[in-house]
Amino acid sequence: MNSSPLIDQLVEAFRCLPGVGPKSAQRMTLHLLERNRAGGQKLSQSLIQALDKVGNCSLCRTLTEEPVCRICASPSRSQNICCVVESPADVFAIEQSNFFRGVYFVLMGHLSPIDGIGPEQLGIAQLLEKVQQGVIEEVILACNSTVEGDATAYYIADQLQGLDVIVSRIAHGVPVGGELEFVDGGTLTHAFSGRKRMENA
Repeated sequence: MNSSPLIDQLVEAFRCLPGVGPKSAQRMTLHLLERNRAGGQKLSQSLIQALDKVGNCSLCRTLTEEPVCRICASPSRSQNICCVVESPADVFAIEQSNFFRGVYFVLMGHLSPIDGIGPEQLGIAQLLEKVQQGVIEEVILACNSTVEGDATAYYIADQLQGLDVIVSRIAHGVPVGGELEFVDGGTLTHAFSGRKRMENA
């Protein structure tokens, strides 16, 4: 592009977002510069603050600017039922259904040896430590219905064998190959209601 280097730089910066190609990035850049500079300032300030202050909850690993997230700290949440999900986006999706009232554990990914993601990167040792404390009575595995998600769920279920905890998996109301953040609340409610205990093969 034969435009200002700063414009090119901003277009390229927008392309780091998922699903944003060259044309979309160019449209967003020109919109902010032509019509909404105040919005651009607000966006940049919010982004800087979030990147500087948002980290991980010490209990569940979801994203938060506080040492313990508001879900884990809420007295209205049941601490004896823990839902294991792959990402903070999955927490948002489940929370929008207003059905689950327990707490979460966020893996921040799934097992993928090719990408160098193993149990250590997913914090599975931290999850086991939480369960061994004896407060959690049921672990609901809500990994995505993908090959990697299934492998992750079965690995965690195997690690939890022998501990005094019920291990269940959400029912397949969630479509195979689908991801939780794109599933509607009604489908998620049915999936949670129909969860089944996982047994060794």
